[in-house]
Amino acid sequence: MIQLIRGFKDILPGEVELWQKIEAVVAALFQDFGFHEIRIPIMEKTALFARSIGEHTDIVEKEMYTFPDRKGDLITLRPEATASVVRAYIQHKLYAKEAIQKFYTIGPMFRRERPQKGRYRQFYQINAEVFGVAAPQIDAQLIIMLSTLLDRLEVKNTTVHINSLGCFECRPGFKAALKEFLGECQDQLCLDCLRRMEKNPLRVLDCKVPDCKKAMEKAPVLLDYLCSPCQEHFKQVQKLLNIFKISYIINQYLVRGLDYYNRTTFEIQTSALGAQSAVAGGGRYDGLVKTLGGSDQPAIGFAIGFDRLVEIIRQNSEIQKAGPDLFIAALGETAKTKAFDWLINFNLAGLKTEMEFSQKSLKTQMKRANRIGAKQVLIIGENELARERVILRDMSTKEQIMIPISNLVEQVLAQFGLKGEN
Repeated sequence: MIQLIRGFKDILPGEVELWQKIEAVVAALFQDFGFHEIRIPIMEKTALFARSIGEHTDIVEKEMYTFPDRKGDLITLRPEATASVVRAYIQHKLYAKEAIQKFYTIGPMFRRERPQKGRYRQFYQINAEVFGVAAPQIDAQLIIMLSTLLDRLEVKNTTVHINSLGCFECRPGFKAALKEFLGECQDQLCLDCLRRMEKNPLRVLDCKVPDCKKAMEKAPVLLDYLCSPCQEHFKQVQKLLNIFKISYIINQYLVRGLDYYNRTTFEIQTSALGAQSAVAGGGRYDGLVKTLGGSDQPAIGFAIGFDRLVEIIRQNSEIQKAGPDLFIAALGETAKTKAFDWLINFNLAGLKTEMEFSQKSLKTQMKRANRIGAKQVLIIGENELARERVILRDMSTKEQIMIPISNLVEQVLAQFGLKGEN
C-alpha cells in the first residue's frame, strides 16, 4: 500500500473542523484590523528566497525543496510566505493603489527538516504583513492583534517576547563585537554555530544547544549598540504595549532566523505543549522590498505555526465532525425514488441531508443515522406510501410526527427554519 511521504500529514474530517474554526476566527479579527486576504503560489523562483531569507541561513542552505524545471530554471516550494507577498506587492504595484497595505494569507509551507511532533515538512502558517508604515504604532498594533487572536482561541500560558535588532546603520558595530566574542569562545560552540560564526553570527544567539546557550550568557547585548532612532522606536513600542496592558519580556537573545529582520522583533511563546516554545513570531523587514527590486518601503509582519496552534487548542476543546440535519430512511424502490428527489431538494435548500442508497433494513438505517449524528430522520416505506404520510423522528427526544407527502419538502424545511424555492 502506498502511504504518506514522511513529514507530511492528512487533515481528516473531525480535525479539519477545528482548522476551519481557527481560520474563521483569524479572518474575522484580521479584517477588523484592516487586513485583506492575499493568495500566493506555493512555488517561486529559488532566487526569491535566496535573496530575501539569506543565502547563508539554514533554510536556504539545507532545508528548501529546490529542483530544476524542464528549462533548467531552479524553482522552490515556498519555505515561508513573506518573500512571496513582497514579490506580489512589487510585481502588481500594489503600493501605487494605496500607500499603506495590509495583507494576510493562510496556507502550506515546505521545509525538509527532521520530522517530529508538531513539526512537518509540509506545515501551515497564518501570515500577516503590513507595508508603508514606519511608525512604532504598527509594531504595537500587530503584537496586540496577535495576542488578541490567541486569547480568542483560548491559547493559555503565553508570553510575549520582544527585542530590537537595530537598523542597518547600528547593527554592524554589534556584529563586529559579537564576532570578536565568538572567536574567544569558539571551543564551546557546536559545529553549526562555528559555521554561522563568520556568515551569520546573530544566529548563534538563539542556538538551543546547552553549551552554546551557556557561552552566550556573556555575549555582547544588541540593545547596547542601538543608535538613537532605534532606541526611541523600541521605547515607543514598549510604551504602547504598556498602555494596552500587554505583558512582555525583553529577550536579548531573540534574533529570528531570517536575514531580512531589523528593529522590532517578537515572538509569542507558550508552555501549553510542555517545554516553552514559540507559536508565533515576526518583526520588521524595512529593507526587504528594496532588496527584491521595489521602492524603499517600511514593512512588518508575523507568522503563526498553524499545526502547533491546532495541537495546543485540541488539548482544551474537542471539535466533532458535524452530522447531517436530516437522514432519510427509505424502504423499497418506490420509496427510494421519492426519497432521492427530496434529498436533492433539501440539499439545494441548504439542509444537510443524507440517505441510504442500498437496500438495508430500517434498523440498520437508523443505526447509521445515529452513528453519523443525524438530528432527525425521515422514515418512508410501503405503509407510509399507502397512507401518504411519512414519519419525522427527532433523534435526541425520540418524538415522532406525521407529515403529509404532498408539500413535504416545504414542511420539513419549515421544521428547520428554512424556506424552499417557490
